[in-house]
Amino acid sequence: MSGFQHLSVMPEEVIRFLEPMPGGCYLDGTLGGAGHAALIAERCLPGGGTLIGIDRDCEALEAAADRLASFGEGVRLVHGDFARVAEHLSSLSIPQLDGFILDLGVSSHQLDSVQRGFSFQQDAALDMRMDSGAGETAADLVNSLPEYELERIIKEFGEERWAKRVAAFIVKARSEAPIESTFQLVDIIKGAIPKAKWEERLHPATRTFQALRIAVNHELESLEQGLRGALDHLKPGGRGVVISFHSLEDRIVKHIFREYATGCICPRNLPVCVCGRQPLMRILTGRPVMAKEEEVLRNPRARSAKLRAVEKR
Repeated sequence: MSGFQHLSVMPEEVIRFLEPMPGGCYLDGTLGGAGHAALIAERCLPGGGTLIGIDRDCEALEAAADRLASFGEGVRLVHGDFARVAEHLSSLSIPQLDGFILDLGVSSHQLDSVQRGFSFQQDAALDMRMDSGAGETAADLVNSLPEYELERIIKEFGEERWAKRVAAFIVKARSEAPIESTFQLVDIIKGAIPKAKWEERLHPATRTFQALRIAVNHELESLEQGLRGALDHLKPGGRGVVISFHSLEDRIVKHIFREYATGCICPRNLPVCVCGRQPLMRILTGRPVMAKEEEVLRNPRARSAKLRAVEKR
């Protein structure tokens, strides 16, 4: 699996906020090519530490196993959805974590693998599944969902202003022949969005492809469920680090972090607190941390990355 290539975003910042310690138990919930995981393993496995890696992509797990093989039995890899983190930790008999990292970006390998159907720049079967052995494909969605649901997905998950037209054009096209390839869908989207409205630095299919990928993989639901599960399993003093790549993800992370960091919610006119609510987390990043310019030059995909971190009280 040496062909699996992925540059981990903001590795120095991840280690700075996570502060992995020898003997600690850490989770990489979106393992990918194990770039972050290898850095964490170097710091936590001495002294009997544990590194847990979860990924839905079998190819990613194989690549990670190769990269982490030298660390021995302290590394434990799981094929599964991060949304089920509580179940995964229970099956490994791990009650608490010293820290976790979530890198929510699609890996370079997934984007560049023609057969995966993630990219609008290469013609392939319209798949987009992170776990290629389970669930509906993007082709299943575009060929079966009602027009109003396609519009909702493209507007909500892709933040596409032309969602109504794109959905209508998809439904018209599929009435004539099934939409089976990425280039078929790209041509439909190009026809739906007036050429005069194409953005100079953004391919017209970008937002629709993002929306379908999110829908196919239930990414936002998985993020919310998995993030809450990971936060609930942190030890006091344990830290969580999340890197998001678009506004929908970042909004979820920000709101959940704020919720866990909020104390008393009594009305301001009450003289004393009666709710008894205590903050569970301390937010470490008032504003999201962005990649340095030199990293963006090396890895342009880092430009949209936002890092947020919290610490368990």
